[in-house]
Amino acid sequence: MSKLQMNIGILGLGLIGGSLGLDLRSHGHYVLGVSRQESTCQKAIALGIVDKASIDMDLLAGAEVVFICTPLALIIPTLKQLITHLPASTVVTDVGSVKSPIVQEATSLWDNFIGGHPMAGTANSGIEAAIRNLFVQRPYVLTPLATTPPAAITVMEEIVHQLGATLYHCSPEDHDSAVSWISHLPVMVSTSLITACMSETDPKVLQLAQNLASSGFRDTSRVGGGNPELGVMMAKYNRSCLLRSLQQYRHNLDELISFIEQENWVALEQQLQLNQGARSKFTE
Repeated sequence: MSKLQMNIGILGLGLIGGSLGLDLRSHGHYVLGVSRQESTCQKAIALGIVDKASIDMDLLAGAEVVFICTPLALIIPTLKQLITHLPASTVVTDVGSVKSPIVQEATSLWDNFIGGHPMAGTANSGIEAAIRNLFVQRPYVLTPLATTPPAAITVMEEIVHQLGATLYHCSPEDHDSAVSWISHLPVMVSTSLITACMSETDPKVLQLAQNLASSGFRDTSRVGGGNPELGVMMAKYNRSCLLRSLQQYRHNLDELISFIEQENWVALEQQLQLNQGARSKFTE
């Protein structure tokens, strides 16, 4: 792919699809958007997210690359509909947060498919939440298989670089194991933290806790208070990896309970010191 304009389709115009549209247009690409709702199509044009929009997938017949930016459960059903409108040369990718089951089925349906996962987002959703430069210096994972056409990989690599994202390649399986630790487990831990706090039976204490909650609670509860549908999809599609991570987390929690029950402050401090040093390996 050269720096010349490409026709790029985006199917699903929410936060990720909308933000992709803004950035791809700023790089001179001609962006075609498809949404299930006519009102979203009109908003996408008004906000400068796409050049053309429609509720009809036939709009994408001339696209050289198509991004499927639907919720996880809709990626494969959407692909099945989409490919009836495309020439065989079109590269199709997705932005789903689970890769193995998606890539496996999508590749059997479309040779020119390459799995992708831009690890960027905000607490907001919908087309109004779309922002420029959402992907800059954020990880963007591509999960090609041995059978993925090299031309499709090259096209996607160039687009990811244009977005200013940090490109990673890995297998779908390794991706799912890694995100189960740093993305899916935190959602479940965070949601259980909110549940635990809400279990306070004294209304006066609960109200006080809610009034006193500050940045520490805000940071640790943010991902657990997000889109419930996304949480369910993570668990459903990445079930075995997530269960493994949750079981390990439960083991570590039991360990902390044991230190505190036994008043083993030395062991507790050692664990906290280890974690203080380890955190930067994930956050810097």
